[in-house]
Amino acid sequence: MVGCSVNTAADRSWFRENDVAAIDINMGCPKEYSTKGGMGAALLSSPEKIEKILKTLVNGISKPVTCKIRILPTLEATVNLVKLIERTGVAAIAVHGRKKEERPQHPVHCDFIKAISEAVSVPVIANGGSQEIIREFQDVEAFRSVTGASSVMVARAAMWNPSVFRREGLLPLEDVMRDYIRYAVRYNNHHTNTKYCLCQMMRDQLESPLGRKLHATQSALDICEVFEMTSFYESCQLSQEAMKVSLNINGQETVETDNEENLNVIQMAVRFERKDYLPQVTPKMFLLEWCRKEKLPQPVYCTVQRSLDKFFRSVVSVNEKKYCSTLWDKSKKLAEQAAAIVCLRTLGLPEGKLGEEESNLVRKRKRAVQDESVDVTDSQGEEQIKKRLQSNENFDDSKD
Repeated sequence: MVGCSVNTAADRSWFRENDVAAIDINMGCPKEYSTKGGMGAALLSSPEKIEKILKTLVNGISKPVTCKIRILPTLEATVNLVKLIERTGVAAIAVHGRKKEERPQHPVHCDFIKAISEAVSVPVIANGGSQEIIREFQDVEAFRSVTGASSVMVARAAMWNPSVFRREGLLPLEDVMRDYIRYAVRYNNHHTNTKYCLCQMMRDQLESPLGRKLHATQSALDICEVFEMTSFYESCQLSQEAMKVSLNINGQETVETDNEENLNVIQMAVRFERKDYLPQVTPKMFLLEWCRKEKLPQPVYCTVQRSLDKFFRSVVSVNEKKYCSTLWDKSKKLAEQAAAIVCLRTLGLPEGKLGEEESNLVRKRKRAVQDESVDVTDSQGEEQIKKRLQSNENFDDSKD
């Protein structure tokens, strides 16, 4: 946990106390986004503030409190700081053996960590040994031994190859990456995070043919194709869809409102698929146009998000009746379009689907486009078309 004031740290800790096993104050982060706000390594220059924050937390909550620091410019100043921290009653101190201006390419100061370990009686956790010392499991004990620490914190080495914790030795990196992809797909990890972690594992191999293919990926499916795991991806998708259907059958996919209100909602199992509808209009536009024609209040959408998977479902109110789809969607906009479709189908109205008889709304949209026709023989005309197409895209509110 990063904190820069006594009140902030105390409020956040009291609020989360029952949800965590311990509270850690990070005073080691050297990044500007932390230090410019007085957080992270910026706290190292304010020992009085450190003392107040740690004492307040130790005395105010029932869970263990720990902190992480970087070393100061001199050994004496560093030892004085950790002795002050020890007096606050913290359960442990993690020490990154570099100064706040130093980076991974600079050597870790094992002698500082060793002196700290000998100066205090609370457990000291040694940090900063990745690459320089820690390359496989046996090196963890070597780092602990040379620093005299109680335990070791591993960050970058574990990110590069998580099998660093394997007593039997490192696994081939490509095997580790494939295992990671399996977990990421199975638990629906966002593809940008999955890609980032895989790129960190590849490191200096990113310019290889495999690395360049990975760098170009834009989805979880793309990543699986690069590693020849498409069949695994497809089987996971089928399993997840089957689970969704099962949840729906068991009555677990319900709008999060009271049961009595649900009885008054007209429901259908429909989903808005952009490719099945005309490019100029959407079901929501059809519904709004119909309400205006009938002199009714415009449709009102009430959308909820399910905590299970962060999907959405929407209920639309039209002429004192409510409509919704029984299916959940990945975005709020898609859920609203689905609700509009249920209403339009219930009322027997056109919804803008391909193959439907051309409606007045579609004809109006086509006329609007024709009226805006321009001469495309010069660059100015081309620019006007680009602007108009962009305007049409913005008008389509079905996009994620």
